[in-house]
Amino acid sequence: MKVLVFGGAGFIGRRVVRAMALDGHEVVSCDVEATDHFNSHGIDAKELTVDISDYAAVLDAMQTHRPSTVINMAYMRETTPHAAMKVNVLGMDNCFEAARLSGVRHVVFASSIAVNGRQAQYGDRAITEDDPPCPTYQYAVHKVFNEWQAKEYRDKHGLAVTSIRVGHAAAPGKLVGAVDHVQCITGPATGQAVRFPFKDKRRCVIHVDDVAEIFRRVALKDRPDHPVYYTGGQTLSLGELADMVRARIPAADISFDAETGGDAHSVAYRFDNTRLCREFGMVLPPYEDRVDLLIEIARLGGPS
Repeated sequence: MKVLVFGGAGFIGRRVVRAMALDGHEVVSCDVEATDHFNSHGIDAKELTVDISDYAAVLDAMQTHRPSTVINMAYMRETTPHAAMKVNVLGMDNCFEAARLSGVRHVVFASSIAVNGRQAQYGDRAITEDDPPCPTYQYAVHKVFNEWQAKEYRDKHGLAVTSIRVGHAAAPGKLVGAVDHVQCITGPATGQAVRFPFKDKRRCVIHVDDVAEIFRRVALKDRPDHPVYYTGGQTLSLGELADMVRARIPAADISFDAETGGDAHSVAYRFDNTRLCREFGMVLPPYEDRVDLLIEIARLGGPS
């Protein structure tokens, strides 16, 4: 299978490229900057410099390489509104439209649990794909729009488009978005003291390699049974995560400004990923195992 990955040099994207290439697929990684992330590390993947906000460039990449599957991980989060709109909204639509015109069988793209806003809007229960989104900031609103646009392409053009709502992905090298759950591990692993506002602030944590494996499995199916899936993850407070770290690093210097108050600042953190697990046979390992891995990688200084 030939797969084209937009945002292939990004935090999750490069792991998706690697997972697909190691699975024996022909992979083309497209990103706005050339990186040489793959060939220099023994991964057989072609790299192209493509700005996803440039429709002509996106169409040319698809028409030239004729992928059967496209995975879009390209996104901007903490940036100016105009730049974010070009990549997140126009760029995603460029991807859908070029895929339609190029005979692509399946488009898979990264959405986010951010579409659900605060956990308090749903109560203390697991959120499912049938619950309505409640976005509270630009990044989340863009993701909701992408999902609506995907529905338009499914309904009006018959294009298979699948959205994966990603939890709080973790690995050394995560620099934007939610990072406290990463810093709580990587800081002590490298001898740094870390401090956070609220001990009871909760996250839905998932290792980035597990996210990449989910994308690999979903991408391999031409027409998944559903349009939207949650990756799921383990719900942990920063205090619980700190206890896991201290059990492995007794000298870990992790402190908090307050024991409680995190709920008012916690985005949605309880998710039901039964749909994904049932259809794709995905079983997430205990996060304790991933904490061990994150500590080991942080101490080695990467890879990110």
